[in-house]
Amino acid sequence: MTDLENWFALLTRSNFENTVCDSIAKKRFDVFLPRTKKRSRRKDRNLMIEVPLFPGYLFVKTLPDPSHQLSILKTTGAVRLLGNQAGPVPVPEGQIESLRILTGAGADLVTGASIRLKKGDPVMILEGPMAGIKGEFTRYKGKGRVVIKIDVLGQYAGVDVDEENVEKLPGLSV
Repeated sequence: MTDLENWFALLTRSNFENTVCDSIAKKRFDVFLPRTKKRSRRKDRNLMIEVPLFPGYLFVKTLPDPSHQLSILKTTGAVRLLGNQAGPVPVPEGQIESLRILTGAGADLVTGASIRLKKGDPVMILEGPMAGIKGEFTRYKGKGRVVIKIDVLGQYAGVDVDEENVEKLPGLSV
C-alpha cells in the first residue's frame, strides 16, 4: 500500500466486528480488529473466548479519498468512520502498532469499559431476566453485586444484579 494511506477507526453495528472485518479484508483493504481473551459468561461452560478489545470498533487503512471510504461504508454492518465536521480523522500509525504489540503479547488487557461506575452513571443490564433494561447505577453492594435504579411507570425500583452483567452506556439518558 502507499504512504498516503491512513488508519481510520470504523464504528460497526453491535456484534458485527468480525463480519465487517472479514468483508473489508475481502475488498483488499488493510483491516485490524484488536482482540483480547475474556472468560465466557455462560453458566454452562467456563471458557476463555476471544472478544474485540474495543467493542463496536475496528481499524481500516485507506486513502482519504471519498470513493475508497464509501466502499468501506457500504459494507454490511459498517456505520461510520470516526471524525469531525471536516471528515474522518486518521489514527496515528504508532497507535495502531502499539495496539498490535499489546494484543500480540497475550497479556490480560483492560479497556476503558472496565472503569468503576459512579453514582448516576447510565447503565444497561446485559444478561439475565432483566437483560436490555436501562437504568442508573446507584451503588456497589459487595461480592460483585451492584444496585441499579430503574424507572418503572414513573416509580423507581432498585434491582440487585451481578456487576459483570452491567455495562456503562456512553452518556445516554435513561
